[in-house]
Amino acid sequence: MNMLSAPERSSLVSGLAADEPALRDRLAERLQSVEQRLQERIARSADPRVTPLVGHLVATGGKRLRPLLVLLGAEFGNAESEGVVDAAVLAELVHVSSLYHDDVIDNADTRHGSPSANARWGNRRAVFAGDWLLAQAAQLACELGPHAVRMNSVTADRLVQGQMLELLGPDSGTAPLDHYFQVTAGKSASLIALSLRLGALQAGASDAYVDVLVEYGEQLGLAFQISDDLLDIGASASSSGKEPGRDVEAGVLSLPVLLALFGDEPGDGELRALLAAGPAAGTHPHRRALELLRDSPTLATAGAMMDDRLALARTALAALPPTPARRVLGSLCDFVAHRMG
Repeated sequence: MNMLSAPERSSLVSGLAADEPALRDRLAERLQSVEQRLQERIARSADPRVTPLVGHLVATGGKRLRPLLVLLGAEFGNAESEGVVDAAVLAELVHVSSLYHDDVIDNADTRHGSPSANARWGNRRAVFAGDWLLAQAAQLACELGPHAVRMNSVTADRLVQGQMLELLGPDSGTAPLDHYFQVTAGKSASLIALSLRLGALQAGASDAYVDVLVEYGEQLGLAFQISDDLLDIGASASSSGKEPGRDVEAGVLSLPVLLALFGDEPGDGELRALLAAGPAAGTHPHRRALELLRDSPTLATAGAMMDDRLALARTALAALPPTPARRVLGSLCDFVAHRMG
């Protein structure tokens, strides 16, 4: 299994902590330890034929944002505490497992610029791989202690409920935008909040700091998903790791799509008709919908909603001491805001 090189893995750290060299070097070193532990976990399969499958998405990409958040959360306690690196591995295992399942549900062909596991091995084996990674995360949580077991189970519940809510759609009493944020809180924000909480608790941080980090993580996670929605519409395949417009073509109700479907912007009649037709309408209509979305004011509206969430995340950070770790978490808000350049 070919793991990505240290420079590729540390690019996010280098950018976020450019003005904090001591913290930057410490985080980069610990992320390498996380990478080694991940590789060891993947190699635990009883049958060596399984290893390439369960290690596929671990090896093919990702910036290791969730492990980084675990390490940053630990900076508000004793960052050298035993188990912090394993907590970072746990967070990444849960995240990667969800990608296997998402790709099967979305019938995705690529992930991080490489063939998805379901495209390469089929849906049944891809689902098995995601389940196996979740099992590894559960075992690791048991090794870390009751707090990790509890947080892992709560997060798994939120992830599954978020996915189920997305598939079921809003009920008659829930507004579409409220439903979107319920789904996003479960599928995206829960794991980012888990990462910060795991790191802080493993490092013995105070309850007050843990609560602040969780609030920051929930808001950052919502903003991160909105930025993903914007990337699907406006970014190139090379910058986003997947073909642009994939969510639009699949009929995913991302935030810009919801704003276009249920908003009152003048001149969006053609766009609403194309989006309402659903994925069965074919490729050409959705290419046209993508063009119209890129010119629609709904992108700016979604961007403003993302900025609101980032502002709440920054407000939460103000309750933490002005340490290098807090400054890096603030820089992460800037990173999310400007992912499309």
